[in-house]
Amino acid sequence: MNNKEFRLDLDRLQRLGMVEAVWGEHKSFEQISEILRKLESSSQLALITRVTFEKASDLLNRFKNAEYHSAAACLTLGVPLIQDSSLGEVLIVSGGTSDVRVAAEAELALRMHGIKTELILDIGVAGLQRLLGSLERFANAKVVIVCAGMEGSLPTVVAGLIPQPVIGVPVSVGYGVSEKGKAALYGMLASCSPGLSVVNIDNGYGAAMAALRIIKS
Repeated sequence: MNNKEFRLDLDRLQRLGMVEAVWGEHKSFEQISEILRKLESSSQLALITRVTFEKASDLLNRFKNAEYHSAAACLTLGVPLIQDSSLGEVLIVSGGTSDVRVAAEAELALRMHGIKTELILDIGVAGLQRLLGSLERFANAKVVIVCAGMEGSLPTVVAGLIPQPVIGVPVSVGYGVSEKGKAALYGMLASCSPGLSVVNIDNGYGAAMAALRIIKS
């Protein structure tokens, strides 16, 4: 496939302060290879989301400077931006370890932009004492991203306890009526905690970019 068929946003970092990100799940190995080649030749950072281990292994053989982040199921190419401590820290939390891929995607996306992060797993409302016992760790965060599946109540609880901006990420984890994250999405959208922002199901990257816009505003 010819590189000219890919209309990459090579000015996004300058225009928005955001690294170009590419959805990898429904792209072939050859398509991703062409995109990475074009980004590399333009001295651009690359963040490819939703990449399987098998596809990543082939890409790593072709791009020696690429790195696969298995927890996030993402592949990166290029050196992350230098961490800017003046922008503050983003805390990423999840209800359970089943949410780790989405939470790790959000954390990686922020680290690629030089943002300090901390990841806290498994503090869901099924054991509320775990959240309440961790609240002191929230104090220094400028923004908090909360990932949760099942009924998606964790962001509502967190937003009712802390003053910082909270971004909820519904995760496609849960039995039957959870409907692959729809129950969590609807629960977060119907939250009674004022000011809670919500992104789409499993959209860790989108939550990270929303946090980036907040801390850079």
